[in-house]
Amino acid sequence: MNEIRLHEGELNIMELLWSNKVLAAKDISKIIKEYIGWEKNTTYTVIKRLIDKGAIKREDPGFLCKATISKRTVQNTETVSLLNKFYNGSLTTFFTEFLKNQKLTPGELLELERIVSEQKL
Repeated sequence: MNEIRLHEGELNIMELLWSNKVLAAKDISKIIKEYIGWEKNTTYTVIKRLIDKGAIKREDPGFLCKATISKRTVQNTETVSLLNKFYNGSLTTFFTEFLKNQKLTPGELLELERIVSEQKL
């Protein structure tokens, strides 16, 4: 399956669907209008784009929309893209650069050590 890349506007709609499982397009439009200010036509255009990309499916009656990809899948795709774009695909380089500028608590350090030790198994 091809990776599905989503832009910020598409992610707004996907977040609604991941939280609510199924929503009618008209309800998505109302929510997006309230929180983001998009007009109905803009929301419907983005929904159509998401359908075309295979990120959501539409069911009738009621133009019900449901996510066909998980949030975790999108997160993984975007993380790999970020690593490739800024860190030449190197997770080690990313962590090194990121952690240089962080003040981690002892608890956070322990959690990171636990995660790394689990990877060794």
